[in-house]
Amino acid sequence: MTAELVRGQNHTLPQTRLEIRVSAGTPVVAGATLGDERGTVHGIEWIAHPGSPQLPGLEVSKQAAADHRLAVDLDAVPAAVHRVTVLLALPMEVGGPVRFGAVAAPFVAVTGLEGTEIATYTLTGLDAESAVAALELYRRQGDWKVRAVGQGYAGGLAAMLADQGVTGAVELARSIHEAVARGMARSVAPPPPRTPEGDRVRHTAGIGEPAPPAAPPAGPAPTRPPAATGPTADSTAGGPTAGPGAGPGTGPISYAHPRRQATAPPPPPPTAPPAEPGRPAQPVAGDATGWSMEERLYNQVWGMFEDLARTTAAYRSAVDFAESRMDQELDRALSDPRNRIGGAGDRARQEARAKRDQLTDRAREALDRDLAQLAAESAVVEPALPAAFAAWDSPVWHAYRVPMEIPMALRIGDLHLPENSDLHIPLLVRLPLERGIWVDSGRTASEAAALTDTDRLRRLAMDNAVAHAARLLAVYPAGEFSVHVIDAAGSAAAALAPLVNSGVLAGAPAAGAGGVASVLARLTRRVDLVQMAIRAGAADSLPPDLDTAEQLLIVNDFPHGFDDRAVTQLRYLADEGPSVGVHLLMVADREDASAYGPVLDPLWRSLLRITPVADDHLADPWVGHAWTYEPLGMPAGSRVLEQVLAQVAAARRTGRRP
Repeated sequence: MTAELVRGQNHTLPQTRLEIRVSAGTPVVAGATLGDERGTVHGIEWIAHPGSPQLPGLEVSKQAAADHRLAVDLDAVPAAVHRVTVLLALPMEVGGPVRFGAVAAPFVAVTGLEGTEIATYTLTGLDAESAVAALELYRRQGDWKVRAVGQGYAGGLAAMLADQGVTGAVELARSIHEAVARGMARSVAPPPPRTPEGDRVRHTAGIGEPAPPAAPPAGPAPTRPPAATGPTADSTAGGPTAGPGAGPGTGPISYAHPRRQATAPPPPPPTAPPAEPGRPAQPVAGDATGWSMEERLYNQVWGMFEDLARTTAAYRSAVDFAESRMDQELDRALSDPRNRIGGAGDRARQEARAKRDQLTDRAREALDRDLAQLAAESAVVEPALPAAFAAWDSPVWHAYRVPMEIPMALRIGDLHLPENSDLHIPLLVRLPLERGIWVDSGRTASEAAALTDTDRLRRLAMDNAVAHAARLLAVYPAGEFSVHVIDAAGSAAAALAPLVNSGVLAGAPAAGAGGVASVLARLTRRVDLVQMAIRAGAADSLPPDLDTAEQLLIVNDFPHGFDDRAVTQLRYLADEGPSVGVHLLMVADREDASAYGPVLDPLWRSLLRITPVADDHLADPWVGHAWTYEPLGMPAGSRVLEQVLAQVAAARRTGRRP
């Protein structure tokens, strides 16, 4: 399991042959230094950099780039080496960025040679620094560990090298930058961008050849990082990382399409018309980078999400600073007994509060300006979103046609912060789903849930699950997605009516213990067979009756109708199913399963928890705000759900688009 590190945190390395992958929104210089027990670098022969890229057990890139792969063999480094520090610096080029605060936050991952992530770290909080010590690999009691450092240097590469004890740091830094400049001058111009047609490989339930590894971002938009992991469910909410996209729970999210191998940068995004002097630029839908408008919009939504997170963090930090400064000034003024009597104390209080209010008002003005710009961007982006990204009330659903390929992501709700509850950011999850979803029907989930009648809350939760299942059916090509339902007590008949009446389900909802056992046995068998076929490289040997489409299992009122064997099978599907195209959508109250104790904790943690009513249980991966999740509502009196499902059913019957 990937360790997502924060500054200062460490993690044991299970192996010594590693790759360190760096993703940044702009070309950066990557290097590494070898240090002794105290971290001292004993000379230039202990430094790997573009002008001298190889040392025993270590190899770095020869030029600046937005993506790097550093090769490390810790068994091959000299015995005197106890620390390997990975360094990043902005190249000294004319017109390039001069500080990390003006570019996307770099993302660093330590992986095995097979590509499995061991630890990741997003270098947030940088501003005026132009060089940073990102990670440190160090010996501890015979083992190697990795530590997230994130120490930035406004003095650049020279200051960073000097801090590590390097003699002649200024001259060495200059020679490194000169080597980088020579390498960039020799770089070959990229070929013309490819057209989107034929560029995407559709995922087919993980059968046959394994999907190619995700390519790193081909060039994220400035000021927006290539990593995110999207909102992360807090520990009390019963879920690890999640996010409007992807790799949630397994590491930071890449903006690249998960099934694309990019060999050239995508075409440039559209640009806004020139802004009038003194006025912000007019927003344009799809102004992020990407191979298609869909990918550009996906990246733009993520950029808006991050922009709102960071601008709100800046505002809250400024308010906290103003309050802290007022308290300090009052403490200093009132520590003198002479100021505690008469009007001196009152004047000190008034002056301190006036300064506090001035700082707070200034911060609010900056926040309102940024919020207005984001609201304007949202106003042009929302109408341009494709069906998979759009709300149910979007006109795009009335023009719906069954697609020929799956989209990059699916919208499952909206997010907003209390500073502006009207500004909603779509919550997008990557497709194919990499983890299941849990719609929490419990009244203890939140204050809003506690105020809702139990029966109404459970009906809302099931309606929510049905809407998500309908969306998944709608965005997949005909016949490439199947939905199974377990409704052991038959309590969700009304909510399931749209799915049942349209005929899109793989079979009638399973009821009773026998129905539960039958569905779980069938899906467990599918997971086992596909896994064996993949391991053996024998996809042709799969039984002819095996449905190779992606599978979604909706489970209502868990654990009603489940015995110990069924619970074990469900946990198995949650753990092993997503990799071979079997996904869970649970509708449950965790309190109902309390009799199992901590046995089910891994199950709940493996799912992305959402709620049928607004709840602030999600957190972003950059600053950790508590975001309010709003489920997608169906317009009152709308028949859009039935109309969409009717088209899906017709396409399934004919095997083609209607």
